[in-house]
Amino acid sequence: VQLQASGGGLVQAGGSLRLSCAASGRTVSGSAMGWFRQAPGKERVLVAVVNGNGGSTYYGDSVKGRFTISRDIAKNTVYLQMNSLEPEDTAVYYCAARRGSAYSMFPSSYDYWGQGTLVTVSS
Repeated sequence: VQLQASGGGLVQAGGSLRLSCAASGRTVSGSAMGWFRQAPGKERVLVAVVNGNGGSTYYGDSVKGRFTISRDIAKNTVYLQMNSLEPEDTAVYYCAARRGSAYSMFPSSYDYWGQGTLVTVSS
């Protein structure tokens, strides 16, 4: 499975961005997928994850109410809509997929990773 993330960029605080992650190589329709982020000098942490059928999601505390994860199973793609962005959201955002259908909050549980897309939020 190859994951291609896109949509990052520079935005002012309070603005919005939408990240996309397209999977290729094989279908990920039954696989949990998610977004994680890593700021300079910090560990990779959970942003949002979604289960295999898209019916269940989980968000990191710092993004609840601002970010929304969704997936289009037919397109083999997962999205992250980010609203009310804050400078603290600045990081490289990675999409990930795991073989199981249940999501996990832990990066080590994911088997496939995209290359990352940089999000920079200016104050």
